[in-house]
Amino acid sequence: MRAWLPYESIADAEAAIGKIPENVEVDLFTGGDDGWPDSIAEVEFLVMPYMQGTGPLDRVAEMTSLQVVQTQTAGYEGVIDLLPAGVSLRNAAGVHDTATAELAVALALDNGRKLDVFARNQPEGRWKPQWGNSIADQRVLIIGYGHIGKAIEARLSGFETASITKVASRARDDIRGVDELDQLLPEADVVFVIAPYTPRTDNLLDAEKLALLPDGALVVNVARGKLIDTEALIAETGRGRLRAALDVTEPEPLPADHPLWRTPGVVISPHIGGAATSFEPRIGRLIGEQLRRWAAGEELLNKVN
Repeated sequence: MRAWLPYESIADAEAAIGKIPENVEVDLFTGGDDGWPDSIAEVEFLVMPYMQGTGPLDRVAEMTSLQVVQTQTAGYEGVIDLLPAGVSLRNAAGVHDTATAELAVALALDNGRKLDVFARNQPEGRWKPQWGNSIADQRVLIIGYGHIGKAIEARLSGFETASITKVASRARDDIRGVDELDQLLPEADVVFVIAPYTPRTDNLLDAEKLALLPDGALVVNVARGKLIDTEALIAETGRGRLRAALDVTEPEPLPADHPLWRTPGVVISPHIGGAATSFEPRIGRLIGEQLRRWAAGEELLNKVN
């Protein structure tokens, strides 16, 4: 049994994931400019290097023994379409919940309490107080009530919101369906977007949907940039009607001359939702568990296809 793991050395791998099963041969594959292992026709279990898109699958046609692909991201758009028939795809659902939820709330606080404005004033020593927007007493809408949506809700529990409305692909129990957005958006002061990107959610918040939001509403996107119509968002934020806090954009990376960079009321972070100290121990535990299950012939976690 042969696996490719995204570490610099076997020692690094075992420090991260625990002892490698005795029946598994390991090659190191970190992607980028580090080259491809010679065992490309023998690899059966491939862990995708982090944040390299689909590049690690550029030679998937040569991976004739491939059985399992494990991503380090919850999203898997682009990956699943490249996999040959019979290859199992597993994602990292759950790994990024904490870090991404933390960032989502931090972006909302940053935007609402004008922390980005004060940071720009600091180098010049400019003392200029401004009135801010609380999360308290606001009507919150979470679009995409999966692992991360639940984690966002948990972190909002102490913020004294007026309400939290949860939206998923279909209605169930106290969760509303995405087809109800036309009724829900006019009643939302803060919208957290964390739905998966699929053909159905492409431009989910288009010009018509954004126009339904009340004046002064905040849109926080920690999902994928393509869930929001960028031109429509530019129009709404450019005239000051809406505010936005974005960890993801379309296009991405956002060009230096893009108007969103310089629009008042818009805060941007460079797609770093999972890039926090909580990531490495959690992804290490997942990879280790998956590798041990695979070596033992057991069912793997986080099945996608």
